[in-house]
Amino acid sequence: MKFYNLLIKYRFWLGLVAIALAVWVNLSSGFWPSFVLYLVGVIAIASHFFIGPLRLIQEPMEAGNIEEVEKILNGIWFPGLLFKPVRSTYYTIKGNLAMMQQDFTTAEKHLKKSNELGSPMPEAEGANKLQLGMMAMQRGDIKQAESYIRAAIRAGIPDKESEAVAYLSMCQIFMNKREFRAAKEFFRKAKACKPTTKQVVDQVKEIEKYISRMPG
Repeated sequence: MKFYNLLIKYRFWLGLVAIALAVWVNLSSGFWPSFVLYLVGVIAIASHFFIGPLRLIQEPMEAGNIEEVEKILNGIWFPGLLFKPVRSTYYTIKGNLAMMQQDFTTAEKHLKKSNELGSPMPEAEGANKLQLGMMAMQRGDIKQAESYIRAAIRAGIPDKESEAVAYLSMCQIFMNKREFRAAKEFFRKAKACKPTTKQVVDQVKEIEKYISRMPG
């Protein structure tokens, strides 16, 4: 695995070396003896630009080494050349990093790009849309927030805590719209997720104070 990661990390430069050797062999012995070197060089350079080094991100992400993750992402010189599913993942990670730094403007820009491209995994698409919905709520754009959160629920959300957040957000939206029956239904779904995160549990308790007094 480490050897494969090293190949991914240095394949662009290895590709250039292979092309240089291919030219030397071509000049000294002819084209066909150099063909394999040309092929290896082209594949290495093409995969660097079209696939990128995103495979290298998993280990530093799990270790919480955000600086290394950013360094790997910065090594992608032309993200527009990445294959569509890879490019979507690239913008999702960029968006999540921006959110961690509380740069919500940049986060929204990257997540919207990922959303437009579509995610290769429905769960990731759901999480992406939920984040966009939460940012829209922070801006006070309730209509856009509802649209994104509904889309997130349809796409599927990867964990129960996030699913509870989605339903609680929809509950709040419908409370503001005074559509109390729908608000209660979303609240019931949020509680059914049985969230355990303190922030989410506190939000459930806070809404519960008002939900029982609502008509409908």
